[in-house]
This record gives sequence, structure tokens and C-alpha cells, in this order.
Amino acid sequence: MYPAERKEGISLEHLVTKAQQGDGRAFVRLIEMNKQSMYKVARSYFTNDEDIADAIQDTIETCYRSISHLAEAQYFRTWLTRILINKCIDILRKNKREHPVSEFPEYGESSMELNNYEFNELMNSLDEKYRTILLLYYGEGFKISEIAQLLDMEENTVKTRLSRGRSKFRELWTVQETVHQN
Repeated sequence: MYPAERKEGISLEHLVTKAQQGDGRAFVRLIEMNKQSMYKVARSYFTNDEDIADAIQDTIETCYRSISHLAEAQYFRTWLTRILINKCIDILRKNKREHPVSEFPEYGESSMELNNYEFNELMNSLDEKYRTILLLYYGEGFKISEIAQLLDMEENTVKTRLSRGRSKFRELWTVQETVHQN
């Protein structure tokens, strides 16, 4: 832990600058700060833990090798997410197979998967193009303009997919609630 990190914390830009200068601890700290976000993005593409881990590992390796090429430190999170999305797409292309639903943990294990199982099932039933945008917008707090940049598409396309994704999610949620009430 860096001394300045005690109370006020170290800025993202400072950590990126240190990592670009070869400070391994700064790079690890950057990854630690973003690991939850990385998992959520990879999870929007895969249900298989091995594929999620592969995508994240490949992303970290690429970022470590390429961080010196990042021109503006304040865009680190966007840059990292874009690399992760590209890695996920690469793995999907490579695999071109159906991903099995993740297994339930054995009885007695505490699992976030089980706590959020219905929500995850609804999200997974959405088309990937809607699921990814919903996750980036609501789960990760990216702005529409940032999502457009990340996914290399027009802002209006992002807005349309966000709107349609909300509608489809609402439809699925309504159907599920109706089934549970009967």
C-alpha cells in the first residue's frame, strides 16, 4: 500500500502513471480496483467460470504489456474494459460452442450465484447485444457516449439497444412474476 493511500487515496491517474513507469505494485492496485467490474463484464458474455477467468487473465496480460501505450491516464477504465470486451469476443469466436449453465454449489455453500440466480437467468436470456449494454450502463455506470466508444458503435445505436434491452428485460420479469404468482 502506498503511503498516500491511507486516508485520501491515490488518484487513478497517479497509479496509471506509476504503472507506465514500470511500478508493478501500481499496476496490481489498478487491477484490484477494477476486478469486480471486469468480472461483471466478462460474466455478461459467459456463464462458464473458466471462460470468464481466461478473458480476465488475457486482459490483464495485454494491459500489463500495453499500458505504456495508453495516452490518457483518465481513460484507463474505458481502455481496460474495451480490451476485456475484445478478449471475450475472441474467446466466443474461438469456442463457437454452447456454454453450459454453471453448476450449483453443494448444499451449505454460500453463493452469490444462488442469491441472484433468477436475475442472472433473466439477464442471460437476453440477447448479448442488450445484456452487455445494460450491464455497462446500469452495472458499471458508463455513459452512453462511453459505451458507444467501448463497443465501437453510434450513440443512437446504444440508446436504441438500451431502450430495447430495458423493454425485453421488463417483459421477461413480468412473465416470471406471473409464473411465480400462479
